[in-house]
Amino acid sequence: MKKVVLAYSGGLDTSCIIPWLKNKGYNTIAVIGNVGQGGDFKKVEKKALKSGASKVYCLDLQKELIEDYILLALKAGALYEGKYNLACALSRPLIAKHQVKIAKKEKADALAHGCTGKGNDQVRFETTFRLMAPEMEIIAPVRTWEFKTREEEMDYAKKMGISVNVTKKNPYSIDTNAYGRAIECGVLENPWTEPPENIYAMTQSPLKAPNKATYIEITFDKGIPKKINGTPYKPVSLIKKLNEIGGKNGIGRVDMIENRLVGIKSREIYENPAGTILHTALSDLESLVLDRETMRYKTQASQKYAELIYNGLWFTPLKEQLDSYFNKAHVFTTGVVRLKLYKGNCTVVGRKSKHSRYKEELATYGEKDTFDQKLAEGFNHLWSLPFSK
Repeated sequence: MKKVVLAYSGGLDTSCIIPWLKNKGYNTIAVIGNVGQGGDFKKVEKKALKSGASKVYCLDLQKELIEDYILLALKAGALYEGKYNLACALSRPLIAKHQVKIAKKEKADALAHGCTGKGNDQVRFETTFRLMAPEMEIIAPVRTWEFKTREEEMDYAKKMGISVNVTKKNPYSIDTNAYGRAIECGVLENPWTEPPENIYAMTQSPLKAPNKATYIEITFDKGIPKKINGTPYKPVSLIKKLNEIGGKNGIGRVDMIENRLVGIKSREIYENPAGTILHTALSDLESLVLDRETMRYKTQASQKYAELIYNGLWFTPLKEQLDSYFNKAHVFTTGVVRLKLYKGNCTVVGRKSKHSRYKEELATYGEKDTFDQKLAEGFNHLWSLPFSK
């Protein structure tokens, strides 16, 4: 009997995969990655065993996710297509890496995931598999099995006596971790339909958010957030605290049509309170301390880095090279940013740094002005010279 290691969430797809693989003659070992999605992991573990898994590993990956993945992407300013901060995408190479480690430990023959052929996660898992364990077989049941719809999967789960959280009245596919949340399927597949309020869990509706603005200060050290309102926090606690503060103020909702790697467009809803606050704050601090050419080049590098994450290329040479570049770019990104959170809006209202390149005596039009305006005539002449006839 072949031994296969499955990335198991306990959701609809992976709940169906275990008995399906068992019926195909596979001995399945389930790997549960705790990336901060919440829930009763003991219950999920029992469910996997009841479904037919021979063994279950439950790994707490929250600290590693935040420190070694999320914060690197934050320093890179990685926002896919300018909106998605890649919260869920970043967890895939992490889970896949540990899945490979367990597969080698267990001397397994294959690796399996519950991703569809339409999505991006299949690429993120399988690219990691192929880079770290090219000798192992990859099994993707959702791409090959007989079920054509999620409704058919629900019927199969019921037939096999497996409880699942989704229903035909609540068919959403939801992915959550400590950094953010992604929602798709159901009525959201119509891009004209406004998302119903009941799909949100991390954020309060801006309409119901406090009528008084919340002000917070984020302290950064070389691009890494260290304090909230002067109080030091470890990375995981800091992210959770910002999710709490931002969520209460309706911060971090994203409704976007994105371009998937496989070539189709999809409608995705994201909740990223902490990510929205941190990206907004760090980007503004960069504008204070970075020179003009670095800022402009970093924008291009940020876009490429986001594409690498989205396209499942985390464990590749270019990504590592870009990490070195961003570390160098953030040598002086130390300072404090003050933000105003109000009914879904996150606005920077103050920033300061000992490395600030802003000079009031050059920018002011008041009495402190030291800018020599006589120099402007020669500058303007030289600037237009290449275009003069």
